[in-house]
Amino acid sequence: MRSTTRFIALGLAGVMLAACGHKDKDVPLAFVPADTPYVVANLDVLDDATRTALLAQADAQLPSQLAQINATADRLAAKDPDGAHLLRALSAEFNGKTIESFADGAGINLKGLSAFYGLGLAPVMRFELSDPKAFEGFIGRLETAYGKKLDVASLGAQSYRKYVFAASGTEVILATVGKQAVAALLPADAAPAMLRQALGLDRPQKSLQDDGRLTALAKAKGYRLWVVGDLDVTRALPLVISGKDPLLSAIRKARAEAESAKTGEPVANQLQTSPSCASDAARIAARVPALSFGYTRLEAKQQDVRFDMALADDISKAFAGLKVELPGLGSAGTAPFDLTLALPIAQLRTFWSAQADAVTAKPFTCPALSDLNDSFAKLGPAMQKAAIPPFGDMLGLRIALDTLVPGQNASLPTFSGRIVLGSSNPAGLLATSQMMVPVLAQLKPTNDGKPLPLPKDMTSMLGQPAWFAMSDKALALGIGAGEDAKLADTLKDPIGDAGRVTRMHLSGAMYLDMLQLMEKWVDSQSAANAQPSKSDELSIDSDSDSADDAAQTAANAARSKAEFAAMKAQAERVDSIDAEIHVDNDGMVFTTQTVLK
Repeated sequence: MRSTTRFIALGLAGVMLAACGHKDKDVPLAFVPADTPYVVANLDVLDDATRTALLAQADAQLPSQLAQINATADRLAAKDPDGAHLLRALSAEFNGKTIESFADGAGINLKGLSAFYGLGLAPVMRFELSDPKAFEGFIGRLETAYGKKLDVASLGAQSYRKYVFAASGTEVILATVGKQAVAALLPADAAPAMLRQALGLDRPQKSLQDDGRLTALAKAKGYRLWVVGDLDVTRALPLVISGKDPLLSAIRKARAEAESAKTGEPVANQLQTSPSCASDAARIAARVPALSFGYTRLEAKQQDVRFDMALADDISKAFAGLKVELPGLGSAGTAPFDLTLALPIAQLRTFWSAQADAVTAKPFTCPALSDLNDSFAKLGPAMQKAAIPPFGDMLGLRIALDTLVPGQNASLPTFSGRIVLGSSNPAGLLATSQMMVPVLAQLKPTNDGKPLPLPKDMTSMLGQPAWFAMSDKALALGIGAGEDAKLADTLKDPIGDAGRVTRMHLSGAMYLDMLQLMEKWVDSQSAANAQPSKSDELSIDSDSDSADDAAQTAANAARSKAEFAAMKAQAERVDSIDAEIHVDNDGMVFTTQTVLK
């Protein structure tokens, strides 16, 4: 169902991206509790030209997305025919339509506000409609295709549809409330107060609109107001671990009842939760208290996204001022694929050893977190081993690929590019390498970056020329014709800025090459798995089993083909993707910049 989930998520994002912001007591954020543990919402409007351009991009991807849905429906047909009918009906709603014409026909307001948030952990989606009757008609068509009508219930004068998932103890509710649609996943026995709040019949004492939390967050992080997301880990994690959240409690109870029916284990015993779980969860959450994201630029040809991870003060201080002397970390890469990753083992060892000591000194007492105690107990000795040279001298890694060509049949791909290993002791790293690979003892490099050809034994194995070079902070390997001319400059590239963790550059052409390589590998694996085994050939039921296996293999291949077609269609529109990660005084920041052709 990954493709379907992604397709629906894109649709919801489209609703959010098109929103307009205005102070109104009935906007979606007015129904979101200020203490919600998570929310994704839009607060402002895109200009018409940009919205039109983004819809055009979505329309270009629509055929491949629909192909994925139909392939998934084919895969589901044997085990879940009703679900397959529903997916095909959803796909059919888009036949001959653009995203905009579909939205018009379904009564969805592409210029409306929307919010996805939690009542506790229970997810609620609320978005504005242009035509509530058209939306009801859309839901009715899906019901008909599904083959089952959803149950209709009411709370006072407000009616809503619902579908109960008995196995999980949950229910989906769907309602049209005024000119808004509401969809939520709630406990099957949700209290009336929870139902009323989900439907918006009762307002929260303080809403996110009153609170202004998202607006303040966007201003602090530089997010544009079109889409802003926030996860409050200090609220969410205790709900997950303590067992007090209504939705998770309903799911746990349903599972416990099923287990009790099998084993006789009393339900009450299975639902017991240690009082320490809430405090242990709060202790963990304090280390990473919040996550957020938003667009910092959204135009027809360029889309920049920023993700923020708040960190405890001691974590930020450990890395915000750290300047890793790894060539390439201080500037954007220029190779078609250029990834530079800081791995300062000495500093990482110090940090993680301190974390292991802290957990050893004060273990978690919540039974659900006992595995963490074991993991940190093993981490301490592992960090001691990490100090052993030359691994303990590592600073980081850079991989710069200039070409990548899939191999023929089952052969490995060929590539050209450079690999850089940063180290505070490159001579020691070279000496260790020469001990492990004696033929490398022929190399006598100096730390001036001058390239030396690898021995013939190694170039014969690689199938192309290769060179080696060294500086006072790194070793570098160049593979492929012409790479020797790039090694010296690669070793002179700027080192990392303070707090810099990662840089990445990917051209659209290399992105497409990588996808094609992945597709070829998946195809080869599928072909290998499709070959009958000896036991299959000797089985009495081999004919029926083989037919079932062949059908499943064909369905999987169709789904894979559709998924890769969608990804390649997207890649063909990409000019470049750049990303970087750094740590500042507030936490870790991850930014991406996608430029389209």
